[in-house]
Amino acid sequence: MVKQRIVYACTQCGASTPQWRGQCPDCGAWNSLEEVTQPTVRVRARAPTGHSVRPVAASSVDLAPDSRVETGLSELDRVLGGGLVSGAVVLVGGEPGIGKSTLLLQVLGNLAGDIVRVLYVTGEESIRQVALRARRLGVAADRVHLLAETRVESVLEVVERESPRIVVIDSIQTMFTEALQSAPGSVAQVRESAARLVRHAKDRSFSVLLVGHVTKDGAIAGPRVLEHMVDTVLYFESEADRRFRVIRAVKNRFGAANEIGLFAMTEKGLREVRNPSAIFLARGAAEVAGSVVTVVREGTRPLLVEIQALVDEASGPPRRLTVGLEQGRLNMLLAVLHRHAGVSTQGLDVYANVVGGVRITETGADLAVLAAVRSILGERPIEHGLMVFGEVGLAGEIRPVPGGEERVREAAKHGFSRALVPTANVPRRLPHGIDVTGVERVDRALDLI
Repeated sequence: MVKQRIVYACTQCGASTPQWRGQCPDCGAWNSLEEVTQPTVRVRARAPTGHSVRPVAASSVDLAPDSRVETGLSELDRVLGGGLVSGAVVLVGGEPGIGKSTLLLQVLGNLAGDIVRVLYVTGEESIRQVALRARRLGVAADRVHLLAETRVESVLEVVERESPRIVVIDSIQTMFTEALQSAPGSVAQVRESAARLVRHAKDRSFSVLLVGHVTKDGAIAGPRVLEHMVDTVLYFESEADRRFRVIRAVKNRFGAANEIGLFAMTEKGLREVRNPSAIFLARGAAEVAGSVVTVVREGTRPLLVEIQALVDEASGPPRRLTVGLEQGRLNMLLAVLHRHAGVSTQGLDVYANVVGGVRITETGADLAVLAAVRSILGERPIEHGLMVFGEVGLAGEIRPVPGGEERVREAAKHGFSRALVPTANVPRRLPHGIDVTGVERVDRALDLI
């Protein structure tokens, strides 16, 4: 017997409470509780049948590598960990118009064939609109099956009948199940619809790609539990007025998290950028003060990026502004610069920028930031052939960072002749054409730069 009950669910974290409150008791968000209707299922106790559930030894589990399907886009395969895994559920989030539907339609066009059957379920657009986009992208539309449906039960019926290997749901916020009375897009509907698709994908071993809307603060709209239900969470990122798109793996059960892939938006859809370092280093021929090149790691990929710094007299309280860097870390680095290198920025506005729209979350760019600030203060340009990286400690020491040898090789591949790195990161076998110098203190490193 199934009965209905009314609860109040938080749109931010998905927590539910039987009574309405002005503030969510779990996440503390204000005015985030919405009334939803949930079914209450009464389960009758059954007599024991003699069958019992038993644990298995870890040594008896089949550890064969997961079978993967390459998407035809090497940048996306890198982010996924080598391709789509059978039975995996991938959540793709991003701002409206950033290219989520375009990317997934290109993926289905690459995979569609006699062996791999694909299904594109659209809940926001008509079939005609999707077909027109497929024609513009040059996708083999005769092999991509389209379905305009928002009812989960109907989608699962088609999946049972057609047996596709790859299914795209665009988007999960438009899906609803008849088991709930709440409107499509509500917390309960999004959670239950995703749960049914996940269970069906695991049972039938087909891959599901879910498109998720993004809120103003950049999070996937709907309950946060949705990210815990899926195997992989991908975010599309892009700076305003930029044609480049970065897809980042925030969570991945079948590969490395924080891996990125780079695409460029063109008239024919998204095009892969196989050498992103060359794009981020599109500098002029003249050497300028306040600019230095460093190597950061995004997942397993080393990227050459340019750090720029600017200082100016403060008309009021000194400001510290960053683009692509943590502002708190810049304040700490300026304190280290003053205490251990004798360079003061008191009474000066300090601005730091990562060229190209890249956001750095690691500490390997610390030394480059200090070098850029010291360069602009002394009006001394840094030569184009120099690359620096290293973490700076509060005691003024230069600490090693992971993947030092790969960073040096990336710099040598792009024609850099000198590298200033932590002593512990100096490679045993130097790449051809680059001279590597190890440093241990901030003052010594800045003198060499």
